[in-house]
Amino acid sequence: MRTPRTIITCLSEESREERDKAIVKNEKTGILVMKEAIEKIRVEALRELSEAKDERHVEDVRIRYLGKKGRLTAVLKNLKELSPEERPLVGQLSNELKKELELRLSDALRRFLQKSRRDKLSEERIDVTLPGRCLSLGSKHPISQVTERIVEIFSALGFSVAEGPEIELDYYNFEALNIPKHHPARDMHDTFYITDEVVLRTHTSPVQVRVMEKHSPPVRIICPGKVYRRDSDISHTPMFHQVEGLLVDEGISFGDLKGVLTVFIHQMFSPDTAVRFRPSFFPFTEPSAEVDIQCVMCRGNGCRVCSNTGWLEILGSGMVNPAVFRMVGYDTERVTGFAFGMGIERIAMLKYGIDDIRLFYENDARFLHQF
Repeated sequence: MRTPRTIITCLSEESREERDKAIVKNEKTGILVMKEAIEKIRVEALRELSEAKDERHVEDVRIRYLGKKGRLTAVLKNLKELSPEERPLVGQLSNELKKELELRLSDALRRFLQKSRRDKLSEERIDVTLPGRCLSLGSKHPISQVTERIVEIFSALGFSVAEGPEIELDYYNFEALNIPKHHPARDMHDTFYITDEVVLRTHTSPVQVRVMEKHSPPVRIICPGKVYRRDSDISHTPMFHQVEGLLVDEGISFGDLKGVLTVFIHQMFSPDTAVRFRPSFFPFTEPSAEVDIQCVMCRGNGCRVCSNTGWLEILGSGMVNPAVFRMVGYDTERVTGFAFGMGIERIAMLKYGIDDIRLFYENDARFLHQF
């Protein structure tokens, strides 16, 4: 019974010694493997960096070796398998490699960025012998241009410019112009009311009344501005621009009206533009007339624009109704006068051959650049 026990004890001591040697050998093998792995990473990373073609390749190398799932990061995760005495050595080697790779990566990125900057500067080099480029400048809207031209023509004829509020009292917009409440003429003017007595003006004629209330004859004014009506199609918009004129003095006749408007039309369009006056009706003028011009498209031969008549309506006019003079306190036995009104968009459409009024307000640069 002793002999087997002695043999077992001896074998146990010999096995322990061999096991200790194996452990020491394995530990040495482990640290050597770690060192070899770190050196291998260093060689391969530097080789790939030297072969990099651009910043994207440098970034790929950084991610492959220093990223969260990079090769050097994986090595550092295995430090726990080493003994406490060996971990600092391997950690120091890993950190030194990390710093070296970061420095090399930074140098490579800086080198590629400098090359990219040089290439860009070379491609974008300015040739000072080339002619300069003209800057695109804005210009006045065609409505503004036509308005200024109308004002210029009438100013040369002795008219001054008067302005008034766009939000107007019913009295000035209708009643003072011989359009009392429930008058049939209001049907074409009924528009945007703020209250029963306050309205967005439907024409600039209220300015004429306001001026006559403050000034005694002679009066010679034009009133450009925005007006509002409930219309919207290819020839009407809810907001548009008008110029209305008024001349009041002693001895003013319908002949004066015809002369002034004929001069205006010839200067706005051309001296050979034919003009005709047709009888019409406006509550604030008597007698009244519509003014037509020869079609600017077909020169009177007839076309789609003029409905094959050869004529285009351009404005309304007439001698001021004595009822309007009485509203402002003028002596109807001493003074007479004439008034007229035109849509600026209408003039612009005829002058430039435009068949849709909405083009003026669509802000299409291709359209506006033509003016």
